[in-house]
Amino acid sequence: MNKKFSVKMAITGTLAMAMSPFIALAQDATVTSFVEIIDFIHAFINTVMPIIISLAVLYFVWNVFLFVGAGDDEEKRKAARGKMIFGIIAIFVMVSVWGLVNILVNTFGLSNVTVSAPDIPAVVPFTP
Repeated sequence: MNKKFSVKMAITGTLAMAMSPFIALAQDATVTSFVEIIDFIHAFINTVMPIIISLAVLYFVWNVFLFVGAGDDEEKRKAARGKMIFGIIAIFVMVSVWGLVNILVNTFGLSNVTVSAPDIPAVVPFTP
């Protein structure tokens, strides 16, 4: 079996397992208002963004290893340096957009999450 094919299959299998919980998101969508649509998008982004940011950090770290491993080869170091800068910019943009979405959702009250106060235990008077 070809090594490239094996790597592609491993990556595809890993992504398939990582994305399998999203099948549950395809269930019976009963969206009735704009706020619910925004809540769905917000929940989806909050679920996907950590995965994407983790991949971007791995990309950056991989290029750091390539940079260090290049040794005296200036051309390889320059290529790895450019990819590291691209990785840092990508991480910054993703975190900024994610933060902006959270700021907008929380500022305009578009979150449908309500926090209910817990029940306070009370002493019930005994009546014989």
